[in-house]
Amino acid sequence: MKLFALSDFHLSFGVNKPMNIFGEHWDNYEAEIKKNWNACVGPDDVGVIAGDISWAMRMEETKPDFDFIRQLNGTKIIIRGNHDYWWKSVSKIRAFVGDTIKVIQNDSITVGDFIFAGTRGWQTPERNRTQSEEDKKIYDREVMRFEMALQSVGDKGNKKLVAILHYPPFNCMRDDSPFTKLCEKYDVDAVIYGHLHGKGGRGDLVYTKNGIKYYLTSTDLLRHNPVEIEW
Repeated sequence: MKLFALSDFHLSFGVNKPMNIFGEHWDNYEAEIKKNWNACVGPDDVGVIAGDISWAMRMEETKPDFDFIRQLNGTKIIIRGNHDYWWKSVSKIRAFVGDTIKVIQNDSITVGDFIFAGTRGWQTPERNRTQSEEDKKIYDREVMRFEMALQSVGDKGNKKLVAILHYPPFNCMRDDSPFTKLCEKYDVDAVIYGHLHGKGGRGDLVYTKNGIKYYLTSTDLLRHNPVEIEW
């Protein structure tokens, strides 16, 4: 069993929100994702999609998007991104998406050799910048939810613990943050995140910090090729 990741699909099969308005690298990208995903991810493997799944506003509008995701090999793990406006009741989403798609929201699940824990996250403040009162409130709440998710794991045993966030767990300088400190506290083996596009990619797509690998997995930055998570 192998683990792969690719995020920020921004699918719009059910709504009129084409991604190629952001550049030609989004032309026919859905077909590229499907081709590349199924070329490397096997039926017994796991693939993480770290948020920004669909442009839909209502869950029923996501049906063709999840029909597409179900055509991708393996078990898929999803979390909420900041553009997943359709994401409301997690219990309803779990019933809606089907058996091959697993949903994480401030909790954890075990799939084969891996334990996944995560939450959406929020933007970590840059150096010498003060968060607004509202941003700090949301950030602190997401940190609390992230720890709640990691606490739910308990004893991970011999399994690999993979943390999933939509937002980067650090600022652009990759300074320590409450999120990175929690990853170290709970012995996380790898972190998967997305959210960033284009020039926001911040250099290395795989970055090792205090012994933990952090994977930036936005599909456009990876040219729509899933990255294999290695230890």
